[in-house]
This record gives sequence, structure tokens and C-alpha cells, in this order.
Amino acid sequence: MRISAKADYAIRALVELAADVQRPLVCEGIAAAQHIPYRFLKSVLRDLRRTGLVRSQRGCEGGYWLGRAAATITLADVFAAVDGELLTIHGTDPSDATRVPGVTAVWRAIQARTEEILMGVTIADLLTDNPPEPAATLLRLPLGAPA
Repeated sequence: MRISAKADYAIRALVELAADVQRPLVCEGIAAAQHIPYRFLKSVLRDLRRTGLVRSQRGCEGGYWLGRAAATITLADVFAAVDGELLTIHGTDPSDATRVPGVTAVWRAIQARTEEILMGVTIADLLTDNPPEPAATLLRLPLGAPA
């Protein structure tokens, strides 16, 4: 599976915002803290703002904040905001991509499992050193153990 730079940067930016909810953060600060190219981050934040995952304010007191509580923003929300569909085959739904029933079943299973994991992990889960429950379960780690 390929994770786009846009999705990776969006998640990292949201974690940065979630770690400091007391004040707005400026794009330059987020970019520097997370080693994200500034111009690319501006585009990512625009997508996140458009979907309500972040909010922003201009001016000397401005910056970016989370649009919702970190515990309510799932990774599935983030992927949908910046990449659209979670799994496509040649730009189409996995069910329409092939006429081979066994292959279609595998693509659907991958899609269902991916969605299950991404819906089960929130931005708040990523603020700790412990892997979130879906990751711990798949990796067969005890909950609360560092990865």
C-alpha cells in the first residue's frame, strides 16, 4: 500500500496541532517542527480546512487550530480529506476493476480491513508512544507497549 506524501503530512500537521491546543500555530512553525515543505503544507492545510478538520484565522493573532477534538478525527477522515477514496484500482472502485471474482474479493477484503484500521485510529491516539489498538492487535503487541 502506498501512503501519499499529502496524507503523511496532513497526519503529522494534525498531530502537531493536537499537541498544542492552547494557541494557534502558524504554518511556518508546523512545517519546521515536522520537516514538511512549507508550500506543500499550505496546500494540505487548505484541504484540511475545507473539510473542517482544521480552522484558521488571519492576522497577528491568527494561525491554525484543530476543527474538532483530536479524539474525533480518525485517520480515515484525514485520508478522505486529502486523497479522496481509500482504495482504487486504476482510479475505479475495486469491485469494478476486475472481472475475476477471486481478485475482486481480495481487493474488497483489503479495502474493508484498511478502512477498519483507519477508522479505529484517531489523532489523539497518535500523541502517545504506544501504538493504537488496531496497530497493536495486528502487530500482536500488548496494548500500552511501545512499538
